[in-house]
Amino acid sequence: MRILRAQGRAAAPWSNGGGVTREIAVQPPGSGWDTFAWRVSLADVTRDGPYSPLPGVRRILTVVDGAGLELTVDGTARLLPERYRPFAFPGGAATGSRLLDGRPVVNLNVMLREGRAAATVEMVRGSRRVWPAGDGAADRASDRDGYPDRDRDPDEVMVVAVEGRTRLGVPGGHEARLGRFDAALLTAPDAAAAALWTDGTAAVIALSVTAPGRS
Repeated sequence: MRILRAQGRAAAPWSNGGGVTREIAVQPPGSGWDTFAWRVSLADVTRDGPYSPLPGVRRILTVVDGAGLELTVDGTARLLPERYRPFAFPGGAATGSRLLDGRPVVNLNVMLREGRAAATVEMVRGSRRVWPAGDGAADRASDRDGYPDRDRDPDEVMVVAVEGRTRLGVPGGHEARLGRFDAALLTAPDAAAAALWTDGTAAVIALSVTAPGRS
C-alpha cells in the first residue's frame, strides 16, 4: 500500500487560467500528457469556461467540493448539482463548464487512455472491504468501453478521502489513516484483503491497464 498525502502536491495552472490541477498519481509513473495510461488528479475550478480537448482520452469527473457544475458536452447540457456523483464522458468532446451559484468547486478527475486503461469510480460511505464493490453500491460510474480486457479484475485500486476521516486496515494489523484528499494506492490482491472505514465519503477507484500490443 502506497500512501499519497495531499500536503505538498504541486499545483499546475490550467492553460485557460480557469483553475489549477494537482496530480495524485499517474501510470506509468512520471508519464506526461501524451504518454499516460491513466491519471488521477484533483482540480480547483474557479470560473466558467471551456475544457481543454483531450482526444483519445476518456474522463470520469466527480464534484467533491462546492455547489456543483453544469457541463455541456458536445452541445448537451448535464447538470451536476450535487457532490459525489461520478460522470463519465469523452475527453475529446467539446466541453464547457459553468459554476452553479458562481462558487468554485473541486473536481476529482480520472483520465483514461482509450484502449489502454479502464476504471470504475465509486463513492463509499461507512465501512466495507476495499474491493470488490458491494452489491448495494450507489453513486458509481464505469468507463470500460473499448477496453480490450474490460471484464477482468483491476490491477490497482486507489482510495481517496474526499470528506471526513478514512482508515484502511490490512492483514497483519497495519492501519493507514487518511485526511481530506489523502490517497492510498493498493494492488488488487491487497485491496481485496483490506477494510475501509470512513465517517464521511471516500472514492474507490479501480484501475486496469493493458500493455501496448496486448489483445
